[in-house]
Amino acid sequence: MKNIYSFALILLVSVGYGQGKKSSFDELVESEMKAAAKFTNITINPNTQNYDVTYHKLELVVNPGVYSLSAKVTTTFKALSEMNTVTFDFSKITNTSDPNYANRILVSSVKQNGVDLNFSHNNSNELVINLSSTLSTGNQTSVEITYAGAPANSGFGSFVQTQHNNANIIWTLSEPFGAMDWWPCKQDLNDKIESIDVYIKAPSQFTSVSNGIEPDPPVTTGLFKTAHFHHGYPIPAYLVCFAVTNYSIVNQIGGTAPNTFPIKNYVYPEDLPFVQGQLAQTPLILNLFENLFEVYPFHNEKYGHAQFGWGGGMEHTTISFMANFERQLIAHEMAHQWFGDKITCGTWKDIWLNEGFATYVAALVIENFDGQAAFTAEKSSMIDYITQSPTGAVYLTETEATNVNRIFSSRLSYDKGAMVLNMLRFKLGDVLFFQGIKNYLADPNLAFNYAITTNLQTHLETVYGSSLQEFFNDWVYKQGYPSYTITAQNVAAGQVKFTINQTQSNSSVSFFEMPLPVRVFGANNQQLDLVLNNTFNGEVILQNVPFVVTSLEFDPNKNIITKNNTVVLNVKNIELETLKLFPNPSSNVLKLSIPTEVILEKATFYNSIGQIVKSSRNETTWNVNDLSNGIYFLDLETNFGVKQLKFIKN
Repeated sequence: MKNIYSFALILLVSVGYGQGKKSSFDELVESEMKAAAKFTNITINPNTQNYDVTYHKLELVVNPGVYSLSAKVTTTFKALSEMNTVTFDFSKITNTSDPNYANRILVSSVKQNGVDLNFSHNNSNELVINLSSTLSTGNQTSVEITYAGAPANSGFGSFVQTQHNNANIIWTLSEPFGAMDWWPCKQDLNDKIESIDVYIKAPSQFTSVSNGIEPDPPVTTGLFKTAHFHHGYPIPAYLVCFAVTNYSIVNQIGGTAPNTFPIKNYVYPEDLPFVQGQLAQTPLILNLFENLFEVYPFHNEKYGHAQFGWGGGMEHTTISFMANFERQLIAHEMAHQWFGDKITCGTWKDIWLNEGFATYVAALVIENFDGQAAFTAEKSSMIDYITQSPTGAVYLTETEATNVNRIFSSRLSYDKGAMVLNMLRFKLGDVLFFQGIKNYLADPNLAFNYAITTNLQTHLETVYGSSLQEFFNDWVYKQGYPSYTITAQNVAAGQVKFTINQTQSNSSVSFFEMPLPVRVFGANNQQLDLVLNNTFNGEVILQNVPFVVTSLEFDPNKNIITKNNTVVLNVKNIELETLKLFPNPSSNVLKLSIPTEVILEKATFYNSIGQIVKSSRNETTWNVNDLSNGIYFLDLETNFGVKQLKFIKN
């Protein structure tokens, strides 16, 4: 999910798509949370842990002009222990001052095998159903729940009725805790539904959209039309969605044979002229992601977009809901189909496995389509944002994982999560990093299931062949970032000494171990990229460099989260060991061997008692025939300091 919320953007979206936002991912990710998003005290419901949902059938009746729905939800579930009751998460409006209180959702009946069951809809947002008999472990049954009314609305707008260009629309966005606002489900991140069917009945002038494919055409009966969608892959409750309005449909084809699939784009009619060119990017981005990772996970069904009225995008499985069709928003939500939808974060503490990945994979679109300079600029923008505060971890605490604002922190869950992935790529190298990600996606224990941070770490350690625990401790679980002071000194022919010191922005980390990229330059346009494996403070590292270093740059490609760095070239104490006189002794001509990087500015000859007997500028060959036999000293002033050499006249 990505929220591009700002007052200016909302104004632009409301007056017309053609006046939309500039093509800048940094601006798109400027803020991931709605200003009104509130602290939501949601924890795992222990009363829903004794069963496994295998199937949901949602039969919905809506009118986009009315904030209400009528529904029948049939749920099939398997008992994980003996059950006499089954509990679903289902929000209940209890605040009498809520404008929807009088028309709040009421459950009218619950049936099992056609028999009415007793139930209670309590003030803890639970629908508790008494089963007709004890359900034994391993057995399954189905219950049919009928209800109607105005749903609760939490988080980012779990159920919204509004307008676009005077046309009515209803849409849902259930992440993170909003599915339970409009249908009875299992809200937790521990049980994916194996398959769903969604039937949407609405006035016939409207078009409906949901997850998966339409196995049959919509059926019109009188003034109403019913659309049927089937999704046959495991899906968490928060990714189940629907939207209804007067959409225009743009059809495309994605993937490569034999795994081609339809791309269906549901677009506001008033915006159709503006988006045709932008939508042409969709198959290209899909091809890139398939080349980088694997075949589109839901290629047996579809991919697509549906425009909606929220200030950003939401990665509903097979159908991303979109505020607009800017390339980087398309890339971000599409990336979620692999990272978030196929493999879903196992807890909200691990949300970076969804959002950090989607942010970084979208940045890979910049790298591959726009080039390295644009990619470096994108990473630099993320680093600047991350380091605006000296605190903050990628991984959430238990308390933070109940706070919508913190879960969807653009600085930490999105940008810092993305740059942590970039640092892992830098540390492992491209071949091992991308192989580790492919293995993560292909893991049968994770594919179409849930993952936590240690699952990713294990796959990367396997290809790396070494522990990454120190890295994950510092960069994922703890807070802040390092600042470096790096001093370079030419100490001998072809050798440079680097001294590295580090400070930390937050006391949770005593030292960030990290390979450090340094680019060094020579006087004749030489350039060399080095990697200094920094493991402790004050470390001295010697590097072979085939030229005299005249300047250096730290992290030129912006691969590390860091700020306030200092690089120093220690030129005053450079030992010009490569300067040599020959022949020595000499009777007539004396010559100086000097590297091309070193410029001789002045030479001064002294006799044994310190008297100046000869001097020159910019010369490296001298006639010493006029000097008396004996020992002389030659002071050489260069662009790298002064060096004294001795020679014998004979």
